[in-house]
Amino acid sequence: MSDAPPSPDSPIALDLSGLKCPLPALRTRKALRLLAPGRQLVVTCTDPLAGIDIPHAVREEGGLLEAQERDGAAFRFTIRRPAPGGTST
Repeated sequence: MSDAPPSPDSPIALDLSGLKCPLPALRTRKALRLLAPGRQLVVTCTDPLAGIDIPHAVREEGGLLEAQERDGAAFRFTIRRPAPGGTST
């Protein structure tokens, strides 16, 4: 096991399992606002409305929804905040 800090290129994980609407969308929105340009955020949640709410919140915040997966009751969203100039790294 290594005590090295995470790579600046590694995704930031946000586990919102167990939270109900509107909290997953609100916390995703907040995390996206704090995310450095070009960085990736992976959100996991169990709220059934997240499949609608989170993509909408990402779009409103100007983020890019790179992937959306469902595994049983869990949803996983891979989101990137675009780098300046609209290009992602």
